[in-house]
Amino acid sequence: MSGPIIALDRISKDFVTPLDLAARAANLLGARLRESAIRAVDDVSFAVDEGEVVGLVGESGCGKSTLGRIVADVLAPSAGSVNFRGAPRDELAGEAARTAALKVQMIFQDPMASLNPRLRVGDIVGEAPVVHGIVTRAERRDYVAALLERVGLDPRYTTRYPHQFSGGQRARIGIARALAVKPDFLVCDESVAALDVSIQAQILNLFMELRHDLKLTYLFISHDLGVVEHLSDRVVIMYLGRVVEIAPTETLFRAANHPYTRALLANVPRLEARKQRFAPIAGEIPSPLDPPSGCQFHPRCPFAMARCKSEAPALREITPGHRSACHLNDAA
Repeated sequence: MSGPIIALDRISKDFVTPLDLAARAANLLGARLRESAIRAVDDVSFAVDEGEVVGLVGESGCGKSTLGRIVADVLAPSAGSVNFRGAPRDELAGEAARTAALKVQMIFQDPMASLNPRLRVGDIVGEAPVVHGIVTRAERRDYVAALLERVGLDPRYTTRYPHQFSGGQRARIGIARALAVKPDFLVCDESVAALDVSIQAQILNLFMELRHDLKLTYLFISHDLGVVEHLSDRVVIMYLGRVVEIAPTETLFRAANHPYTRALLANVPRLEARKQRFAPIAGEIPSPLDPPSGCQFHPRCPFAMARCKSEAPALREITPGHRSACHLNDAA
């Protein structure tokens, strides 16, 4: 490893829903309605080193997909900066900006929604490398065929449309499209979540082969801790837009610190725990429109104290390489 490819510095992302015509008309009559704002990502900072696989985990709605899109430059942050190889990405220009855009690619959760149904696979995979001058139009056919073969697809499939493939095959097409511009860093957003278990295993093995052969770095977004344990070097846990714990994978699964992380791990199915009774985390995720004060996990936390309701805990190092945001660490 030779330093971080991507470093997030206090990233936040707000989504604002403007008032519709009826609401604006009501305001003219004195209703005083306001635009609604959701903070999907709240002051997140961490780095991903070259060659590393970082798992990003949390319940649905915690902001992990939004953060992945910010890393891949699909969305711009509302605050904070994304550094690419040590330089703020929004300050790059010319060839440096083009390189940063190509070197970080994203593989989306639903390949059927992210693949253009009107284009053949040869065009889906081969369009970007031609546009960016990686290959010539004359070289495209052989280049696309080699990419499809690399991800386990028959090169003869280049003339087919996305609807003619199975879910696992479409996932492989999405991977081939991301690889077509020769990236260094892949953001994988729930890339195996919609697949059968046997197909999941094949795709995960493909990711590991590509990591080894092409020296790739991953931000692997998932709600499945079993998958993350198998794949990742380090794990980032998010809750309601905030990072609550970061640790090497072995450390996290052996000695998780944050109550939320421990609750998630307690519900991971294990073969050796056949008679274990699984209990969901108490309560529901609060609405991001009106998040709790202080530590946002306190309404669901069995260890919550008065301080948790008024003061947000800082994400700080508790052991080398292991950071957690919990007031219990101050009391220890």
